Amino acid sequence: MKRIIYKLSMVAALISLIATSCTKDFEETNTNPNASPTALPQQLLPPALVGTMGYLQLRNRNFNNELMQVTVEQSDAEGKVFRYDFRSNWADYLYNGLYSELTNFKDVYRYAGNDKDSMTYKGISLICQSWIYSVLTDTYGDLPYFQSNLAKEEGIYEPVFDKQKDIYLDIFKKLEEANAALSSTGVINLIQTSADPVYNGTASLWRKFGNSLYLRLLLRVAHKADVGADAQAKIKEILETKTSTYPLIANVTESAVLDWTGAGPYVSPLMSIRAQDFTAPGIAKFFIDNLVAWNDPRLDIPTWGSGGANRLRIAPYQGGYQGIPSGYAVGENPIKKSYFYSTSSANTLMNDPMTGLMFPYAEIKFIKAECIVKGYISTGSAETEYNAGVEAGIKYWLPAWDVPVIDYLTAADIQWVEAATPEQKMQQIHLQKYYALFLVDMQQWFEYRRTGLPVLPKGAGLRNNGVMPARMTYPVYVQSTNPTNYKLAVAAQGPDAISTQVWWQKP
Repeated sequence: MKRIIYKLSMVAALISLIATSCTKDFEETNTNPNASPTALPQQLLPPALVGTMGYLQLRNRNFNNELMQVTVEQSDAEGKVFRYDFRSNWADYLYNGLYSELTNFKDVYRYAGNDKDSMTYKGISLICQSWIYSVLTDTYGDLPYFQSNLAKEEGIYEPVFDKQKDIYLDIFKKLEEANAALSSTGVINLIQTSADPVYNGTASLWRKFGNSLYLRLLLRVAHKADVGADAQAKIKEILETKTSTYPLIANVTESAVLDWTGAGPYVSPLMSIRAQDFTAPGIAKFFIDNLVAWNDPRLDIPTWGSGGANRLRIAPYQGGYQGIPSGYAVGENPIKKSYFYSTSSANTLMNDPMTGLMFPYAEIKFIKAECIVKGYISTGSAETEYNAGVEAGIKYWLPAWDVPVIDYLTAADIQWVEAATPEQKMQQIHLQKYYALFLVDMQQWFEYRRTGLPVLPKGAGLRNNGVMPARMTYPVYVQSTNPTNYKLAVAAQGPDAISTQVWWQKP
């Protein structure tokens, strides 16, 4: 019996020793000293930018372009965007995708740490958060903001929907913080330039993008009675009295662009579309007729010689360029004419590295022109800004274009007329801005909802009483996963319908 007890005691001691050996310093022993236990900003930023641009470019193609008469689908089926008739399932893709990328951008800020370039990462994160939130709220209206993306950290699974006004005001705070962060003493460019596929880690260029975004959003609410005075005052600071404090994108090469090099993850999301699907929509008559009438160099019209390279990659039809009237009635069945080339051609929009456009320089010039016309600023010439905007819009696609812009404008009969009414000047500005915003997420749609410009023809087949949709509806699943806050949002904003205007659209 004593031997048995002794043996059992030895076995127990051995087991205890093994257990102690296996658990002692386990975490330290099994942690790679050369790896970080959390994701690093340089690991998070590139895929977040690529993912965001993927969602935005695909929705630009099949939603914005159909609403804004860039393209027209050929179909008599129900639920077609170009007829202002789209179902609620359109809402899910952008809503889900952009909120998922917000988590990544917030993690960039959270994990920036105290490295030399930490302030640069934080500034970039704040700008990208502001950019995404602005697209979300301009698309849906009121939505989760202050409590969004906090399920993991704080266990908030049913976030409150915040009012668009409050969202905008906080975005302005974020952009002020980003401007300060990227201009603070000691701020440096990113050490790992590969972490930034937009500006290669150049802090000053991100600062310019952030302030340019700020200007875009201020103009969007400058007419509102409750915030308009403050917005106009800040616009005046940015454009007149404190220009050195708020530097802006200053030339075409400084435009915010995710360059689709084709290497690694930097492959355009348009390449994910089947070639036959990419060429299926026809070019809209409105979009192409203006370019033809202007003898525009972005098409391969011989008048401009080597300057014209058909950079918009549009297929001709019967020796010229022709489009389909948008909003056509069911049963009309128009013939497809010109369309965007697919990858069966050597160079197309599908593989063009310049389609990842986030903010074009031309937009700055058109904003300035509008602010002069409206009296928000008192210095400068609306004509000068308008001319520069047109030139920048063309040179984005054709950098070598060297025709004097005034010659182009005069030949096209779209030169600035100082004696015109403010309404006529706004029409001139926004028709050209429409082309400058080609491929820029859903900014054409947002600007149309703000201004009613450019004037788009109305087809006989339009639904929604022929009125441009004011928003996307919320995803259907939100009604079941966040019912209380969904109902409160609908009660505050209005029916969850495409006809319900968001805050900045209302008088």
